[in-house]
Formats: sequence, structure tokens, C-alpha cells
Amino acid sequence: MSDKPLLAIIGGSGLYNMPGLDNIQEHDLNTPFGKPSAPIIVGNLEGRKVAFLARHGIGHHISPSEINFRANIYALKMLGVERVVGISACGSLREDYAPGDIIIPDQLFDFTRNRERTFFQDSLVAHISIADPFCEDLSEQVFQAIQQTGAVTHRGGALLTIEGPRFSTRAESNVFRSWGMSLIGMTTSPEAFLAREAELCYTVIGHITDYDVWHISEKPVTVEMVVETLHRNASIAQQGIHNLVKQYRSERCCQCGCAIKNAIITDTRAISPETRQRLGIIVEKYLQ
Repeated sequence: MSDKPLLAIIGGSGLYNMPGLDNIQEHDLNTPFGKPSAPIIVGNLEGRKVAFLARHGIGHHISPSEINFRANIYALKMLGVERVVGISACGSLREDYAPGDIIIPDQLFDFTRNRERTFFQDSLVAHISIADPFCEDLSEQVFQAIQQTGAVTHRGGALLTIEGPRFSTRAESNVFRSWGMSLIGMTTSPEAFLAREAELCYTVIGHITDYDVWHISEKPVTVEMVVETLHRNASIAQQGIHNLVKQYRSERCCQCGCAIKNAIITDTRAISPETRQRLGIIVEKYLQ
């Protein structure tokens, strides 16, 4: 696609109303893995093209485990996106990460069970290196952009993804804390892993909405608590995205764009024509 978006933002449908976003186009795409959560909105922000995707659909009607993560990432790849920023509500598992703070994590623990988490199947096997699941360069750019808003912002910490949609029990929350986890959410896995498989840079802006249920002096997390904090932080996210786009370094100085180069283990003669066609935009350059 010519004039491809600079980057994509995956978050709530409220981002579709980003102040300053103009020349908007709606892309209702189909992928080999089905339809994404919602039409992808592409518009000009600070004079540069940015794509927006509502992870849970317009009106937040898709449960975390029902999100078609593969279709979402594949659709962004179809549009020519190379970098993705996920915006996610998170619970804090640390005293020093307080509700209202913004976190740019550097590690990820997948505790989900029921999700499609790879593009590589049906006669094509690839083992992607994911030791560091978030793009260091993009994470640093996002961290600086959010800091400039004046919000309390932290860099680092391990984000644990649970299946959801329920919140944790106290026993679970305390176990996660004993493991050294910093944050808990429901959507970053397998989103981050699929982004790496698609050779996209990926990072997360984590909005701390609560102390989960481990904090005995705080009320247990509720939907009302999450929504209230997200509404308060909406302007922070929007201003942070504006800052990111304004100062964005377009050159990629990371290895995300060649993540598959040495990962494919299948003999190319064993890959079915159907799989070649389905994953063409991801792997074809390595199958020549």
C-alpha cells in the first residue's frame, strides 16, 4: 500500500475520536484469519498517517478471549503498518505502581489458555525469538512521549496476561506477586507475540486502573473503577500519541523487521500452496 500509516494504535474505540485527526478513511478488511475486531481507521495526525483499531470492537462488545488477535495484526500488516502501540488497562501488582500511573513494561508473561497465538501452523513451523517481547526502540519513544504529558510514568516491569474476563482471586493475585510480576491485564498476549511473528515493532502503554485485589487497604477492582480511571487518562493517552507522532523516528533501528529470518525450520518444499498464500505478506521474502 502506498502512503502507508506511520504506525497503528490498538486500544479502545474512544481513540477513534482523537482530536486533530482528519482526512479519515475507514478500512473494512477481510484477512485469511477472519475479520479484525472493527474497521481500521486511518487518518492524518500531526500531518502524518496513523491507523487506529478498536481491540474490543466498536462499543466494547468483544470479550478478551474472543478477540481475533491474528486478524487484527494481519490486517495492520496488510495496510503496510510497521509499528504498533497497544493501549491497555492494567492492574498493579506493586505498591509503587499506583492507580492513575502509566507504565511502559519491558517483559511479558502469558498465562492465557484458550487463544490462537501463532500464524505458523498447517505445514509451516517457525520458532520466533521472543526473549524481549517489546521493541526497545519503540518503547523508549513512547516512554518519552508520555513523560512529556506530565503524567507519572514508569519504564519497565513484567506484564502478566490472564484469560479473563473475570478479575483475579486474592490467592491468584498474591501468587502473581510472588512470581515477581508488576502488572496484570487481559489483552497483551498473544497480541505482542503475533506482532513479532508479523515482523512489526510493538509496545504497550499500560494504564494502571487499580491494585487488583491483593492490596488489603484498597477496594477490590471493579468495572466502574477501571472505566473511571480510563476516562481520566484518556487525554493523557491522546496527548502522548500526538507527542509520539510529532517526534517519531521513522527509521527502524531494531531487529523486529527481520524476526523470521532464521526462525523458519520447515523445508520449503513441505509448505503447502495454501499456507504459502495465506502467509505470503509475512513470509514470502524468506521462501524464494
